[in-house]
Amino acid sequence: MHNKFHFTFDNIKEQYSKAIDHDYKIITCKEYIECKNQGIPKLLINRVDIDFSVKKAERLGLIFNELGIKASFFIRLHAPEYNPFSFENYRIIKFLIESGHEIGYHSEIIDQSIIWNEDPEKCLLRDIDVINKMFGVKICGVASHGGMTGFNNLDFWKGKKASDFGLLYEAYDWFDKTFYISDSEWTRWKCYDNGKLIENDRRSLGEHVLDNHRIIYSLIHSDTYYKRHFYE
Repeated sequence: MHNKFHFTFDNIKEQYSKAIDHDYKIITCKEYIECKNQGIPKLLINRVDIDFSVKKAERLGLIFNELGIKASFFIRLHAPEYNPFSFENYRIIKFLIESGHEIGYHSEIIDQSIIWNEDPEKCLLRDIDVINKMFGVKICGVASHGGMTGFNNLDFWKGKKASDFGLLYEAYDWFDKTFYISDSEWTRWKCYDNGKLIENDRRSLGEHVLDNHRIIYSLIHSDTYYKRHFYE
C-alpha cells in the first residue's frame, strides 16, 4: 500500500478539500471533546504540531482559513529551534488565534523536569500559565512532544488526568478510539486503527477519506510541507 505523495502545501490543501467534499466535518481537538457524543456522521479532528517551523504554520493557517476550517496548533516553549515569543513567531501565533484556530501546548514535561531537575507538575502548570498570559488565552489541551532526549513525555500522564491541571484533554486521549493518520515519518504517512498500527499502509489523508471512517484523527506537522522542495 505505498504511494508517492509530495508534501507540498498545494497537495495538503487538496487533501482537506477532498475531506470536505466527502462530507467530513473538520474540527479542532477542543471541539471534539465538546461534540463527540452529538452524533455527527463523519468527523476529522485537525491537529497540527509545530515542532520546528512557526513560519510554515502560518502557511497552513492561511490554507485552513481559505477552506473555512479550523485546526488545533500545538506550540513548544523550550525548543532550541524556535522562540514562540520572537517578534515574527508571536505575530504568527496571534494571527492563528485571531483566525479562530485553537492553540495548545506541545509539552516536553519529562524532558525539562529531568534536564532542569524540577518537579514536572510545576513545570506543566508554569508553562500553561506562560502561554495563557503571553497570548491572552486559556488553553484547553496539551500534546506530548517526542524529541531527541530519549524520554517519553507521555509517561507523565500515567495515573493523571488533564482535568487535574485545569485542562480538557491530552491529545493522545482518544488515539485508540479513532482512525489515526499522521505524517510524523516526514516523507511518508502512517496510520493506526483504534490504536493498532496498519502495517505498510502509506496512503495519504485524502485516500483514507474515501474509506469513510467515522472519526479520522489527523496529525500533521507544519515543518513537513513546502512550496517547491523540502529544504526551501
